[in-house]
Amino acid sequence: MISCDKKSTKYISVTEENKNIFTSTEVIPDSLFVGDQACKECHKEAFKNWKGSHHDKAMQVVSDSSVLGDFNDVKFRSQGVTSHFYKKGNDYYVNTEGPDGVNHDYKIEYTFGVKPLQQYIVKFPNGHYQCLRTAWDTEKKVWFDLYPDFKVVHSEWLHWSRGGLNWNNMCADCHSTNVRENYDQASHSYDTKYAIINVSCEACHGPGKAHISEVTKLGKRYMPQGDMKMTSMTAPKALVDQCARCHMRREQISEYYNFEGKMLDHYFPQLITEGIYHSDGQILDEDYVYGSFVQSKMYHNNVTCTNCHNPHSLQLKFEGNKLCAQCHEPKQFDTPSHHFHLENSEGAKCVNCHMTGKFYMGNDFRHDHSFRIPRPDISLKYGTPNACTQCHTDKDNAWAWENYKKQHGIPNKHFSDLLAPALTGSEEGLESLLSLAKDTIYPAIARASAVRGMSMYMNASLIDQTVVFLQDQEPLVRGAALDVLGEVNSNAYANYFLPLLKDDMRSVRVKAFFALGGLDELQIPETYKDVYKRVKTEFNRNLDVNADFVGGRVKKANYYLKKGKLLDAIKGYENALEIDAMNNVVRTNLANLYYRNGNMDKAEAAFKTIIEQEPEYGETYYSYALLLAELNRQEEAIGQIKKAIHFMPDNTKLYYNLSLMYVKVSDFVNAEATAVSGLKKSPNNDRLLYILAYVYSEGGQVEKAKNITARLVEMYPNNSEYKTFFNQLELQRNN
Repeated sequence: MISCDKKSTKYISVTEENKNIFTSTEVIPDSLFVGDQACKECHKEAFKNWKGSHHDKAMQVVSDSSVLGDFNDVKFRSQGVTSHFYKKGNDYYVNTEGPDGVNHDYKIEYTFGVKPLQQYIVKFPNGHYQCLRTAWDTEKKVWFDLYPDFKVVHSEWLHWSRGGLNWNNMCADCHSTNVRENYDQASHSYDTKYAIINVSCEACHGPGKAHISEVTKLGKRYMPQGDMKMTSMTAPKALVDQCARCHMRREQISEYYNFEGKMLDHYFPQLITEGIYHSDGQILDEDYVYGSFVQSKMYHNNVTCTNCHNPHSLQLKFEGNKLCAQCHEPKQFDTPSHHFHLENSEGAKCVNCHMTGKFYMGNDFRHDHSFRIPRPDISLKYGTPNACTQCHTDKDNAWAWENYKKQHGIPNKHFSDLLAPALTGSEEGLESLLSLAKDTIYPAIARASAVRGMSMYMNASLIDQTVVFLQDQEPLVRGAALDVLGEVNSNAYANYFLPLLKDDMRSVRVKAFFALGGLDELQIPETYKDVYKRVKTEFNRNLDVNADFVGGRVKKANYYLKKGKLLDAIKGYENALEIDAMNNVVRTNLANLYYRNGNMDKAEAAFKTIIEQEPEYGETYYSYALLLAELNRQEEAIGQIKKAIHFMPDNTKLYYNLSLMYVKVSDFVNAEATAVSGLKKSPNNDRLLYILAYVYSEGGQVEKAKNITARLVEMYPNNSEYKTFFNQLELQRNN
């Protein structure tokens, strides 16, 4: 059995206070990395396990031994594109569609991965290396499209020749050792370097030169001094954080990973948000493993990656249920009285109930590491998947829930009970978020996700409730609170942000600096001036390291907005579109900035471009309608917002705005009908109730307006806007 008793094992402390929070950000010289052969002599067993592993084969120079795909004059066609794989002498080539929409010959430079697929990398101008969209299935021995059901136009960011499959920024950091991206924004070029081409021993354990020198000098007298990283002495959660560096969807914070500081000094993980995760926290998009694992009870009971996986071969330590039986008593769990399936059947396997998964990149099945029990009841409410109906495909969630209750009773409360209603926009969403965020029994990533979710409901009173999370013991929660409050363009909360410039984690400090963007440097109190300047350097490096991503350029543009530099912000958004001209979210924001700058022609042209590129993107019609309304082109605005409702019929804000537009043209019949239509979808929506009361008030039906407003005051007794409106109606009726 694996011991989870902290007292029984000696771990290197990871909680000692670091007096100097500004850990080094300097790159480690390649000369300090000695290569795997230097490790082999003393670590024969570890080397044997590592050799041939996914880490060993993470990236290789093209050769007859490294290439697994069929390049014997083979053609593969998908989504209207034909790719021709062939050899010319000793070199490997593909003829396929390039960034101009025309086929070209490309020489294969590197292989990427070994199982269950192998990708191939070609060199482009300006130091760009691109991964082909067509990959080799190493099990079925066939070529296949990574995204067979997804048509990508050559001009899109997701095209293999552009940002979506760029090796330099999407892949290199985790497939090689001591990577430096070296991106130059002015020329949009890379000079990417690495010490060792693959995930070598030193990618995990750190540079070995000093270690080998010390061992050579001391011989048998050598005692481990913590000079190497990720050893058997590393504490469980610290080990998870160190593995997370590559097994995590995240934002990069520092310019280089140099083994100094902690995970949050270099990266900030993707939180649980709609479109990335299911609303209950299950994997949806490519979430990797960390974001799931830290949701689990396993993680919180000090189970770590190496309890299940051999750290060098990466293989599971045991097959089948024996792996789980290291900790979970077989007589209690590996029995039909627990799993209610025949012994040794698929339904009796622990992973099939507690680690459901999904295929990514076409053929790569990955298990969800949140180790959750199936929850058909949540599936019924919020449309999330569950293990029961994934196996019993002829049954529905109602059947699964009834059988679950018969076999197991009512499940214990899980954070997903609170997160799912919020992320799906249910009426109790905000209350659920606050409850989850405040309760420290839940995982930090769940609480941080709840805080981040508050941005959907943000108002003045909620801002004050969010401020308290800036002092939370969990840095993930503090970071999430800064992300939310950083979107508020007000200096009123600067005194809450300033102390976080001294936070232990670089990611939190960088977020605090952004949140303080509305302040001029001269306004920074004397006691914070020094730390402010040092964090400014960290912040600028964070912007630089993400400048080859649309999100990085948008962040810089938004910082200019906080500074009041509108023209610089516009230029920043225009720069973002240089990377991805099809990004309609960015173009929408740019259109709104054009409007703010008084350039109505550019704003309208931007909206029309989006509609042309993506005619079913409902948000564009909404934003365009608001612009037209501001230009007092009300009838045109009404037409556009109707189109928005057609594509987004469940979006209640559309009904609110359309009803208001009808009021402006004195069409009270349609104004009322629109508000009522919205309330049928969300009966207790306070904003829709408010607009309906306003419609009645403007249309002379004061009593109806007063009755609805009285209800609002009862529902939201602390809302001054509703109280004021109610008092105005009282005066109107009395007069």
